[in-house]
Order: sequence, then structure tokens, then C-alpha cells
Amino acid sequence: MHCSELFSSAHASLMSASSGGPGVSVDFDGSVLIQFVVFLLLFIVLKPVLLDPFLKVVEAREKATDGAKAEARKMDEKAGDIIKRYESELEKVRKVANEERERLRTEAQKLEAQILGEAREAAAKVTGEGKEKIRKEGESIRFDLGQISGQLAKEAASKVLGREVS
Repeated sequence: MHCSELFSSAHASLMSASSGGPGVSVDFDGSVLIQFVVFLLLFIVLKPVLLDPFLKVVEAREKATDGAKAEARKMDEKAGDIIKRYESELEKVRKVANEERERLRTEAQKLEAQILGEAREAAAKVTGEGKEKIRKEGESIRFDLGQISGQLAKEAASKVLGREVS
């Protein structure tokens, strides 16, 4: 049977089945058996030549892909651990830095209080010395004024009275 004969008989069978005629009849003759034997021979010959190497390549590719995926998962987990450690260490450093800043601020406040206290003491001392000096100068000026005023009073009395007053 030629290909054209097969196609025409298949076409006729389909047409009769679609028109409601009798069912499709399939004839099994020797050509079906020959085609099956040829298929088996091709399969037996081509399997080790084409199919097995192709399956090995596919399997190797799947293993490599699975291995790469597993490695990527491991790397993701490591990266996550590293990030957690980094954040933990960063938090510790921030805590230490905050404590150090607070310690330095406290020390600066103490130093400021000490310097202000010393400045107040020095200012009080200078103020006290200035007041004492002003008091002494005031007493000296009063004493001098007392002497001068006595002399001026004598002179004024002498001029008013026209004679020397003792």
C-alpha cells in the first residue's frame, strides 16, 4: 500500500463515519508488524546513541541546577546570618557609643561646674579685695577730708572773724 492509498482509505473511512454510516474498519496486515519491528530496531539502535546521552545531559543539568539552587539557599542563609550579626554588632557599638557620650557629657558637666565654681570663687575674691580696697581708700579719703575740712574751717573762720583761730 502506498501512502496515497492509505490517506484516501482513511479519508473515506472518516467520511463514512461522519455521515452516520458503518464504523471505521482497521485492517491489520503484515505492514503493521513490519512497522512495529522497524520501530523497535530504531529504538534499540537510537536509544544508546541519542536518547541515553540526551537523558544524561538533562540529568546533569538538573543536578547542576539543583546544586546551584542549594548553594544559593546556603548563601542566602549565610548572608542572613551575617546581616543579623552585623546588625547585632552595630547595635552594641551604638550602645557603647551612647554610654560613652553620656559619660563624656557627665564629665563635661562636672568640669563645667568645677570651672564655674572656681570662677565664682575668683570673682568673689576679686570683688572682696576690691571692696576692701575701696573701703580703705574711702577711709583714707575721709581722714584726708577730715584734716582738710578742719583747716578749711579754721581758714574760713579766720576770714569771717578777721583774726586767726586756733
